[in-house]
Amino acid sequence: MEKQNLPNATTSLVLGILSLVTCICYGIIGLPLGIIALVLGNKAIKEYNLNPENYNSVGNATAGKITGIIGIILNAIFLLVIVWFFYQIGLATLEDPALLEQRINEIFGQ
Repeated sequence: MEKQNLPNATTSLVLGILSLVTCICYGIIGLPLGIIALVLGNKAIKEYNLNPENYNSVGNATAGKITGIIGIILNAIFLLVIVWFFYQIGLATLEDPALLEQRINEIFGQ
């Protein structure tokens, strides 16, 4: 019997990489991508462990799981920084450009 490619392993890897790429660019998009990559990677690894003789390798699934975890962590940190920033400047400050510039200068010490 010929060995098959592990289902969802490549998908997990692609979604994990996309979660890393989108973490700083778009923030909120990368978090669900990382979670999906982690879930699909775990599912593929479990399937491989049940029947290792039926599948080629588990490398893409493992890499997808790892990139998914890293993507989740980076996206969570990015979102926490955004929340902290808005907490520091205040929502009312966003309506007044001069006050916004003053508050940003206070935060970053310029």
